[in-house]
Amino acid sequence: MADENVHKVTDALPAPITPPAAGDGESQAPGIGAGVSNIVKRWKREDRVKRGSLLLHGLALVFSLIAFIVMASNTHGDWKDFDRYEEYRYVLAIAILSTLYTGLQVLRQVHELSTGKESFSRQKLALLSFFGDQVVAYLLLSAASSAVPLTNRMRENNDNIFTDSSVAAISMECLAFFALAVSALISGYKLSNKSHI
Repeated sequence: MADENVHKVTDALPAPITPPAAGDGESQAPGIGAGVSNIVKRWKREDRVKRGSLLLHGLALVFSLIAFIVMASNTHGDWKDFDRYEEYRYVLAIAILSTLYTGLQVLRQVHELSTGKESFSRQKLALLSFFGDQVVAYLLLSAASSAVPLTNRMRENNDNIFTDSSVAAISMECLAFFALAVSALISGYKLSNKSHI
């Protein structure tokens, strides 16, 4: 009978709990350690998003500036003058607009990263970047696509420095478009993130 009571008592005891190994953050019960870990991960992710956005705006600035310089200097006399063609004037105007917009965005982002202070609220910045990136990106694509048919017709007859410069400016605008399109996706991510709204 004593043996039966011993078995009943040992069967009723819970299994011993083994503590997690030191430094094993994954196996910790939800609590202070897991909360701090999640906050640090979120800060790192936000920092990567900010730096990625700065990189993309910087690339768009470089490509837009190159398109602006190449198209503005594309004057070789007679019919080889960009100012004689409406499509090329449109390419130049949008390259100037894109250079100004991306330049201001880069300055704002560098200021924020260096000082740690935001110039506007996060929601306003996310909206500005989202809509600004989209509008300028579509204007870049519109300008490039309007100049491609004219350039192709000219290249059929004469392949010279004027048409080569036009192709270079159009290509730079396409690259600026891709950089701003990806930046618009990042801005959309920031806008949809609940901590920014």
